Amino acid sequence: MKQRERLRDDDKRMHQPSCRMNDTEYQRLARGAAACGMSIAAVLARAGLNAARDLDRTAAEVAGEREVVSELFALRRHLGQIGNNLNQVAAAANSGADARHATAVLDAVERAARRVDAFTQQYLTGENRSG
Repeated sequence: MKQRERLRDDDKRMHQPSCRMNDTEYQRLARGAAACGMSIAAVLARAGLNAARDLDRTAAEVAGEREVVSELFALRRHLGQIGNNLNQVAAAANSGADARHATAVLDAVERAARRVDAFTQQYLTGENRSG
């Protein structure tokens, strides 16, 4: 694994704020960080800095961002589940077994692709109207 580049002294993060959260919040944060391949501290820093970058954003814009992130996580989970099913079908077919669920899995792949396309189109259309 490639080691990440060290920050210059000017860019080093020297401050370490803390926050409190309940178990549910912490577990949700930990799962989100793991799904992104980031540390909890990195997620908190990125989220905080993103929120502070434009204090004039409306609550609707912030909520819209949350919806985008939530949908992306749901899509990622869904595609992972479909990928597992597709691997099982491929293993069955390669071993000569009956791959009776192949059609259902391929239909799920097609539905997921349509969902990704629809979400992407909706997001891009919304971006073009606001910017």
